[in-house]
Amino acid sequence: MSKQWRVLRNATTGDVILPRVKWCQSFWCHFRGLQLVCHLPADEGLLFITDREGRGHTAIHMFFMFFSIGVVWIDASGKVVDKCLAKPWRPMYAPRNPAQYYLEANVEILNVMALGDVVRFDEVVG
Repeated sequence: MSKQWRVLRNATTGDVILPRVKWCQSFWCHFRGLQLVCHLPADEGLLFITDREGRGHTAIHMFFMFFSIGVVWIDASGKVVDKCLAKPWRPMYAPRNPAQYYLEANVEILNVMALGDVVRFDEVVG
């Protein structure tokens, strides 16, 4: 399957948050994530898709990561329910509230997304 990219927008304002987020739904994409990646472009992120809301299956680890990232957890309705700065080689980060999606991006994402924001990622890009 080829990579599928989406545009991440603020659903209220329509503003683009990230112009390219990789749609990460497969086992292999979840397994690999950003491990062993040396650099992530400022305008890209990885959006992990799960089949239901929860806390445990949306937790992440930072083993084999070489830089800090911003992580944003999003519920089934598109509302941001938690976010954090995740540092390399830490064993676990989990959302405080159930989430169905989580976004891994550069740390700056934490400055442009707030708890309670509603997002959408329905626009496919090449």
